[in-house]
Amino acid sequence: MSVTEYRAVGGAARIDRRSSTAPVTETTASPLPGSAPARLVSLDVFRGLTVAAMVIVNNPGDWANVYWPLDHAKWNGWTPTDLIFPFFLFIVGVSITLSRRSASWGDIARRASIILAIGWFLAGYPRFNVATWRIPGVLPRIAVCYFCAAVAYQLVRGDRRRRGTILGLVAVAFMLLYWIVMTAIPNPAGVRGDLTPDGNWGAYIDRAVFGRHLWVSSKTWDPEGVLSTVPAIATTLLGIVAGLWLGSNAAARKKALWLGVAGIAALAIGQLWDAVFPINKNLWTSSYVAFTAGFAAVLLAISYWAIDVKGWRGWTKPFVVLGANAITLFAASALLVKTLALIKVPLADGSIVPLSRYLFVTCFAPLASPKNASLLYAIANLVVLWALLAWMYRRRIFLRA
Repeated sequence: MSVTEYRAVGGAARIDRRSSTAPVTETTASPLPGSAPARLVSLDVFRGLTVAAMVIVNNPGDWANVYWPLDHAKWNGWTPTDLIFPFFLFIVGVSITLSRRSASWGDIARRASIILAIGWFLAGYPRFNVATWRIPGVLPRIAVCYFCAAVAYQLVRGDRRRRGTILGLVAVAFMLLYWIVMTAIPNPAGVRGDLTPDGNWGAYIDRAVFGRHLWVSSKTWDPEGVLSTVPAIATTLLGIVAGLWLGSNAAARKKALWLGVAGIAALAIGQLWDAVFPINKNLWTSSYVAFTAGFAAVLLAISYWAIDVKGWRGWTKPFVVLGANAITLFAASALLVKTLALIKVPLADGSIVPLSRYLFVTCFAPLASPKNASLLYAIANLVVLWALLAWMYRRRIFLRA
C-alpha cells in the first residue's frame, strides 16, 4: 500500500508516491560518487528551528508586550527576528542542490507557481478585497527567489566547484549592483543615496508597479518589493553555494570547518559594509545579505557537525517534524491568526473582541507578566501547529520547502 507524499525542493511542492515502508528520516550518504546527499537531517532541523522562531515572533498575545529579540529592528540594524527570513531563503538555496534528481523546467515553474498561489491566497484571506490585495509578500518573494535560483542552478553546468564559483559570483554581482543603484543613482526626486522608507529607489518602483497593492502597514513601500528581491535572490544563490559544498566529496570535518570559516568571513564583510550601506532587513541591503548568509552558514556548519557528522540526534525529532512541513506551517500559522481575528466574542466587560484577544486575556494574561504571557500565547500557537504537523508527519504527508 502506498501513500501520497507532497515534496518540495527549495520552497515548492510536487506530488510523489512512495512506499509507506520507506524511512522518513534520511542520512547524508550519497548513492553515487559526487552526487548530492539524499537528505541532511541538520538541514531539516535548521529549517524547523527557523520556522518555529517565525511562528513565535508572528503570534504574540499582545504586540505591545514583546521582548526585543522577538521584534524587528525599527529600520537600520538587526535583531534575531531579522535573521529568520534570510535564513529561510538560504535554506531554500541549500535544498535546491540536495534534490534526488534534477528538476525539470516544468517542475521549477510548477513549484514556484504553487508557492506564489499560496502566498496570494493568504494575502487575500478572508475578505479577498481585489482593490487592496497585497501582491508582494513573504511567500511571493520565496517563489521568485526559488524560481530564479533554480533556473540559474540549471543553466550553469559543470562540476560542483565550477557551479559554486559561478553562482557565487552572480550573487556578489547582484549585491554590488543593488548597492550602486541604491546609493549612487539619484532617485526620481534627484536625491542620491536616500535610504528612507519612502525615498529609496525600491519604494518608488513599488508605488509605480503595485499602486495600492502594497504592505498594509505602509501603503507607500513594501519590505518584499521588486528591487529588494534582487539581493534576496543573492541570499538564495549563496545557499546554493553552501549546498554544493556540503554535497561534495570532501571529508565531513573539512566541509563543516570551511563552511563555518566562510560564514565568519561573510559576517565580517557584512559588518564592515554596514558602515557605508547599513544592515537593513526592509531594504534587504547588500550588507544584510552578507551578514545573514554568513550567520546562516555558521549555524548550518555547527548543525551539520553536531547532527550529521557526530550523530547527536536524540533532541532533533520535534524540529525535523516542523522542518519537514515548513510551508504547511507557514500557511497554517497565517490562517490561524487571521481566522482567530475574524471571529468576534464578548469579554466579561461586554466589549466585543477577536477570539485571539479573548483567549489571551482570559487564558494567558492571568498566568504571568505581560511580556511573559504574550510569549506563552505564541508558544501555545506553536504547540497547536506542531500537533497538526506531527499528525501529518506520522501519515507521511509533506508540503516541503
